[in-house]
Amino acid sequence: MDKFSIETAPQYERHYDEEGFWRKARRLAAQVGSKVLYPALQLYYLLQSKQVPVKAKTLIVGALGYLILPTDLVPDFIPALGFTDDLTALMVALRTLNKYLDADINRRAKEQTEKLLKQ
Repeated sequence: MDKFSIETAPQYERHYDEEGFWRKARRLAAQVGSKVLYPALQLYYLLQSKQVPVKAKTLIVGALGYLILPTDLVPDFIPALGFTDDLTALMVALRTLNKYLDADINRRAKEQTEKLLKQ
């Protein structure tokens, strides 16, 4: 499987769906906490934003699809390494879309992160 990049994002789009995202978010909260969960939620809320153009949303859906993908470059069950590729995909997307991040998106992502961590 190719390493995630802006160019490879579209091949992961088909793996994204909202129900799958929330299942993965709950697992992230239980397995790795906020380190991967918070950037995933930032992207999720960017995806909901009317300020983000469709082309940028393609990158978000690709990154979130990669996160949801059950078999990726580094399997999630490998201790200490399993989520490094997922985090890289999320960070590539966030770095590219940084200009669309605002205080409201960050607040919503933080609140949802805290809520999921308490479950």
